[in-house]
Amino acid sequence: MNGFLNSTVNFYLNSIGRSYPNMGRLFLRLFVGVMMMQFGIRHLVNFNELCLDFPTVLNMSPMCSLIIMIIIELGCSLLIMVGFLTRMSVVPPVVAMIAAEYYILHDMVPNLPVYGLDSTDPGYLPIMFIGIYLFLLIVGPGKISLDYFISLYIIDRHGKTEEEVLEEV
Repeated sequence: MNGFLNSTVNFYLNSIGRSYPNMGRLFLRLFVGVMMMQFGIRHLVNFNELCLDFPTVLNMSPMCSLIIMIIIELGCSLLIMVGFLTRMSVVPPVVAMIAAEYYILHDMVPNLPVYGLDSTDPGYLPIMFIGIYLFLLIVGPGKISLDYFISLYIIDRHGKTEEEVLEEV
């Protein structure tokens, strides 16, 4: 019994002391990319029906607004998933989710109920996406990304090491 207790304590201590921030960032990028991409695919598949009554943004036609939304949902999601221009790629989805939340909360989307704190409807989904995107904007893509590999290439081309560049920052 004492051996089991020691191994359990060792497992516990090892598990709390280890973290995998780059794997965590990769998972979050892939997760949010796939989740947003599904909206883009749905919009693309139902384009003809949606372009008739899609909310207008900045006085653009519903069709133009829908096309821009699809580009944001598919294009930026793909860039975020592979970790290319990640910090810039999260800005358009943040703006799109702010607009989506605005339309949801102001009851501008037809046939959608107004959401309250007790609601279980998906009205708070844009806020969740905003939070994830802002987190990625702050922490960056991590070392399992094209951004990181491109930065290593650029650092190498300048004849420096990663440690030297980090000291300069």
